[in-house]
Amino acid sequence: MNPATEYRCFCCGQRCIRIFHEVEAAPVNSVLNLTTRESALSFPTRPVRLGFCEACGFIFNTVFDKSMVEYSSRCEESQGCSATFRKWQEGLARKLVERYALRNKKLIEIGCGKGEFLNLLCELGANTGIGFDPAYIPERNTSPAAARIQFIRDYYGEKYTDHRGDFVCCKMTLEHISDVGGFVRMVRRSLEGAPATKVFFQVPNAQRILNEAAFWDIYYEHCSYFTAGSLARLFERAGFAILALGCEYDEQYLTLEAAPTNGVGPQAVLTGDMDALRTAVSRFAARVQTHVAQWRERLRGYRDAGRRVVVWGSGSKGVTFLATVDVRDAVGCVVDINPNKQGCYMAKTGLEIVSPEFLRRYRPDVVIVMNPVYREEIIADLNRMALQPAVLTI
Repeated sequence: MNPATEYRCFCCGQRCIRIFHEVEAAPVNSVLNLTTRESALSFPTRPVRLGFCEACGFIFNTVFDKSMVEYSSRCEESQGCSATFRKWQEGLARKLVERYALRNKKLIEIGCGKGEFLNLLCELGANTGIGFDPAYIPERNTSPAAARIQFIRDYYGEKYTDHRGDFVCCKMTLEHISDVGGFVRMVRRSLEGAPATKVFFQVPNAQRILNEAAFWDIYYEHCSYFTAGSLARLFERAGFAILALGCEYDEQYLTLEAAPTNGVGPQAVLTGDMDALRTAVSRFAARVQTHVAQWRERLRGYRDAGRRVVVWGSGSKGVTFLATVDVRDAVGCVVDINPNKQGCYMAKTGLEIVSPEFLRRYRPDVVIVMNPVYREEIIADLNRMALQPAVLTI
């Protein structure tokens, strides 16, 4: 497919965008608590049209409309109910506290969600903090560090760039922003005169999504997708020196640590990745079609054989998987350990979200795990309830 010159890359500004994957009707939010089946079934959808920048490797939804996406207290993005996730997140927080001597410092988190990570950083290092997120819910914060943190229930933007900190973190937020170049440059401007401040960003790893043809990881809210190379190049252009670049959580997340620099021109921290990236992009759509067809066939087989199937994980992966595969009456319900999601319904398919305890009486034959990271934790929960269904992971 020829490059689409009508689109300009939000990272590098070039007009060499190749459209390589399209979704006809993606739910515009995948973490909103929908309290009735009717609202879930009629939930709005919009197309996704992924474009790949041939110049820098950035991937983005070329038809994204930010006015369709809601970020509010109705959002339930927290993974903190999982012991697996809590252990990993605490380890990450400890590593950052030690690496950058974050003790008795002032920290800023952009897109802090319910405040869990900022709480951890402030608890571990006796730090103070400022967190920005319109979805923050004060009543749910029971951290002993909460009194030392100012939470601002708003989007971080130019009006807040006068807030200064010794450390700035931004986890799982940049992928929700379309003008990523403008956003990272704004963060860099906020650090003028503060050369010692370090920044930490975490985003989904698009290279893994491409390699696995993980269609369940393409969400409407995620309008921007990064590989290690495109993420590093973005920050270098904005005036940052890359300190560390890595993968976390079974390679699902990219992490970047950087510091402001006055150096001129790109530092080329990562080069030689574009050929492999182009190949992965060119194969993605066909491989997705194959995966979707295989899952549809499998679910139809279970349905026709009368087997009880549940999906475990009501987050974005679960919403997207079910909305894409869309085999009616093949899945009975969706399980989630987060009590704030139980009793709500899945966007587009209208499936009810239930607690693990519900399975004691439902007795599923098949459990489809939406994130392989949680497989062992889920099997332990099933064993505790004396249930032994077949456990599959996407």
